[in-house]
Amino acid sequence: MTEAICWINGKIIPAHSASVSVLDHGLLYGDGVFEGIRFYNRRAFRLQTHLQRILRSATALALKIPLNTVELTQAIHATIAAFDLADGYLRLVVTRGSGRMGLDPANCTKPEVFIIADQLSMVSESVRTRGARVIIAATRRLGADGLDPRIKSLNYLNHILARMEASNAGADEAILLNAQGHVAEGTADNLFIVRAGLLLTPPCSDGALEGITRAVVMELAQQLGVSCRETTLGSYDLYTADECFLTGTGAEIIPVREVDGRIMAECPGPIFHQLNALYQQRVLTE
Repeated sequence: MTEAICWINGKIIPAHSASVSVLDHGLLYGDGVFEGIRFYNRRAFRLQTHLQRILRSATALALKIPLNTVELTQAIHATIAAFDLADGYLRLVVTRGSGRMGLDPANCTKPEVFIIADQLSMVSESVRTRGARVIIAATRRLGADGLDPRIKSLNYLNHILARMEASNAGADEAILLNAQGHVAEGTADNLFIVRAGLLLTPPCSDGALEGITRAVVMELAQQLGVSCRETTLGSYDLYTADECFLTGTGAEIIPVREVDGRIMAECPGPIFHQLNALYQQRVLTE
C-alpha cells in the first residue's frame, strides 16, 4: 500500500511521523480550515479555486494563513512530486496553532499549516457501478445562522454523526437536512437530482457547501445543454427523482441507486453518464 506523506514546516516526511502540539486549537476546539484537493497525472485540479476558497474560509474565521498563495502552490507541487502515485488526494489544513487552554484565539500566535498526500476512495468500484444506497439522516446540518456552510472548518461533528447513521443502516452515505427539513448536502458531498430533464441542486442558503466539483458539474451541464438550477429540495424530491448523484472532490461523481429504500427510476441515468464522461475528460485536461 502506498504510504501517505506530509508537508509540514517546509519538509516532506511520512505522514505517520508528522505531528502537531496537543495544545493546538485545531485539535482542542476544531479551530481551523481545510481543503481537499484531487490531483491527476501530478496536476492539482482547480488548485487556485481551492486556494481562493481556503483563504475566504480563513478570513471568515479571522485566521491569518502564514503562507501566501504562491508559497502554498509551491508546497502543494512539492508534495505531489514526492508522492509515489501520479493520482491522489491532498488535505491542506490550517489550524489556529498552539496556545493556552481556553477558547480565546488570541492565545495562539502561530497558525499551523500542513499538507497530507494520500489515496482516497469514498466508495468501492462496485458501488460506483451499481449506485450508492443512501439514507436521510436524523442529524441535521448546522444552520447558516450558526455556522455559514461556505466555511470549510474543522468542525465536522454533525457530518460524522450522520455518517455513523449511514453505517449503522448499512448504507453508503447519508443526506443531511437543515432545520427547516430542506435538503442540504451529504456528509462529504453535494447532491443533484434530475427531474423531467432538469438538473437540480440545493442552494448554499439551504446549507450546501459551495462545492468546487458541484460548480464543475454545473458548467458541464451547460456545455451539454442540460438546464440546471439551484432550488430548495425536500425528501419527496429525492424519493421521486428520475436520477440522483453525489459530487465532491473526494467523491468525484457517484450515482445514487436508492434513497431510504426508494429506488431511483434510472441508475446510473443518462444525464449522469454524460456528465461523468465529460468530468473524467476535464480532470485530465485542465
